[in-house]
Amino acid sequence: MKRWAVLALLPVLVVQGLWVRIKVPKLPEAGGPRAGTTGTGAPLRVLIVGDSSAAGVGVALQNDALSGQLAARLGRARAVTWQLRARSGATTAQVLAELQGAEPDHFDVVVVGLGVNDCKNGVPLARWVEQSRSLYDLLREHYGVRLICASALPPMGDLPALPRPLSTVLAARAALFDAALMGMVTEMPDLRRVHPDMATHVQVMAADGFHPGPLVYTAWAEAVAAEVETLL
Repeated sequence: MKRWAVLALLPVLVVQGLWVRIKVPKLPEAGGPRAGTTGTGAPLRVLIVGDSSAAGVGVALQNDALSGQLAARLGRARAVTWQLRARSGATTAQVLAELQGAEPDHFDVVVVGLGVNDCKNGVPLARWVEQSRSLYDLLREHYGVRLICASALPPMGDLPALPRPLSTVLAARAALFDAALMGMVTEMPDLRRVHPDMATHVQVMAADGFHPGPLVYTAWAEAVAAEVETLL
């Protein structure tokens, strides 16, 4: 969308943004353990970092969120040790800072669920790309990661919670962010863009019409597991 068009719509976008904040229910993060070990066989260490979706907002328990479903799938053939470091509202810059301040650890695979908050909060695209590159470098150098599975930006124009034209503007920004992610994938052999093969219609979304429901988390976990199987 053209910059002048966004500027012309700015008063409407501000009002709609406030309306979404007030009207859309604030769902809690999924309960349950945020670290664990499951399965038998060759060891595999998995780290999940990100925002509210990575934290399991939209389902009651981590067993039904990305972390639990992914651990269960990978644990069918391996001894999986997993850890979740995610929270609602997190941006790429915040996660980068938190990991920089943490004690280095070792993981084979990391799943990154970031970008939506950067997109909707107005973070410039170039800055987000720079922060993402720094995050990926940190994961390689300080965490020994061999595979980075970065989740694609969702089709924000289809999210039931967002009215138009707000959804149209956010969809255009999300498409730019996602294209930038695909560009980074072409440059980095250990980076994968993971795109769950499922439409974001109301039947598979959470009650707030913004976050994933159980079926989306299932598709997300399956897509990541497929990338991990290819690596191993």
